[in-house]
Amino acid sequence: MASHKILVIDDSKVIRMRVREMLPPGNFEVLEAKDGIEGLNLIRQERPNLIMLDFLLPKMSGWDVFQEIQTHSDLQTIPLVLMSGRKEEVAEKIIEPFEYFAFVEKPFEKKQLVDAIKEAMGKAKKPRPVAPAPAAAVSSPTADSPAASVSAAEIEALNVKIAKMQTEIDGLKKQLTQLVTFIKQKLK
Repeated sequence: MASHKILVIDDSKVIRMRVREMLPPGNFEVLEAKDGIEGLNLIRQERPNLIMLDFLLPKMSGWDVFQEIQTHSDLQTIPLVLMSGRKEEVAEKIIEPFEYFAFVEKPFEKKQLVDAIKEAMGKAKKPRPVAPAPAAAVSSPTADSPAASVSAAEIEALNVKIAKMQTEIDGLKKQLTQLVTFIKQKLK
């Protein structure tokens, strides 16, 4: 019986088979899922030692699976390799540099895959910031909750909002650049 489980979530059977063939020999079992819902169910049931996640999936996108993983501290520690043929789509949703997971662009070679797995293993060990306190808990400082901790929670919540806004701004910049390029081509 294999002691380690690797979950490959990709709607392409060719990619799933290719990943299986490229993995270095070892004592592990490769599990496969063809869509996001099936993948998330396998993550919860099997608790794999590594997740290879395609970003564009049917039924539930890789982005949605990623977000679900991020809401559970026990799932966040599973090394994750995000796969996509279009890195810009990933970067629109998740700001670079990718801090807690590895990214490999399709199509990829065996060395790129192995390097991404090693990178994901290292990144999964990084400590995650504590989630900001809920708004109700941040109401007003009392003797039991010093103003400093309230301010830190508020700052963290604002940093999260800033990061999301920056991602949206970067996406809009990219769209604007594409639009300008398109207009220039039409004017020629």
